Amino acid sequence: MTIERGKGGSLSGKRRQGKIERNKPFKKEEYPKRDSSFEPKEDKRDSSDRYVGEKMPFSKFSKKKDFKKEQDQPEDKPRFKGKGPNSESRFKGKKIDKKEIAPKSTAKAESREVTDETRLNKYIASSGICSRREADKLIAQGMVTVNGEVITQMGVKIKPTDEVTYGGEKLRFQKFVYLLLNKPKNVITTSDDPQGRLTVMDIMSNTVKERIYPVGRLDRMTTGLLLLTNDGDLAKKLAHPKFKVQKVYHVTLTKPVTKLDMTKLTKGVKLEDGISQADAVSYVGDGTLKNEIGISLHSGKNRVIRRMMEELGYAVSKLDRVSFGGLTKKNIPRGKWRALTEREVGMLKMIG
Repeated sequence: MTIERGKGGSLSGKRRQGKIERNKPFKKEEYPKRDSSFEPKEDKRDSSDRYVGEKMPFSKFSKKKDFKKEQDQPEDKPRFKGKGPNSESRFKGKKIDKKEIAPKSTAKAESREVTDETRLNKYIASSGICSRREADKLIAQGMVTVNGEVITQMGVKIKPTDEVTYGGEKLRFQKFVYLLLNKPKNVITTSDDPQGRLTVMDIMSNTVKERIYPVGRLDRMTTGLLLLTNDGDLAKKLAHPKFKVQKVYHVTLTKPVTKLDMTKLTKGVKLEDGISQADAVSYVGDGTLKNEIGISLHSGKNRVIRRMMEELGYAVSKLDRVSFGGLTKKNIPRGKWRALTEREVGMLKMIG
């Protein structure tokens, strides 16, 4: 039998019954029918083959298979399937002692003991008398003693059982507390008042055991957010003008404010202690009430908004701080407070 070839010597078609078909090169081949006596070969693949079975290994219907051998499991670990001494029936109606099943490792206990040690400057700052930087100065001056011994070296770590004194007074390590108060009207933002007026510390007196202080000031007639804490480092940073902590106020005036005066507020108003300016000014809400504006600024000067408005010929009837450093007074009624979350504390510490 001879095979015909096309141009170039290549086969131009497919075999069919010993002949070459030139004009239908892409025609589907017709295979002979399989014999009914055909039996498939035995599948010799290992049972651990990931593609064995009907379900693909990473489909949402497949289940993770634990290939860990049974003999590798600890003998005292309870198994809740099957029967035997470690089955579910053993623990039925009984409380499981987690210490027996998974006792604590000695490594964790040792690391926990190490973390109990605290730097001396942090210990002093947490007692509420000063910040860490000021505590370093007290240590360098030899004004701090630990267990009766004067310490002048920096970076010294102490244990909770050590006795630390400053000026003959024993210091007590305190946990840092961060509280957000919605200050009411007619309340003084000081620790105490010689005239006997109500202060923010009177409101917070029965709140916490730690000795806390207000961060910044709000005058007696101003309401709104006030942060109180015993974290001296954070309080000093938030009160310092170089960190530009943003504050937002809702200002109600006795007469409508013109857009020209709002522009003057952002450009700067000259006061007796220098020029003060707002970061942003706008009408509150949809702007129908022209005597209510929102002012955003980072200045920490005393009564700065009232003095700026008075310089432009306006009198402030209400002043409310609605935001401080990204914190808002949402869900905090007037005269009430709440503790900051860990996320909020972290946000404040990232400022600057």
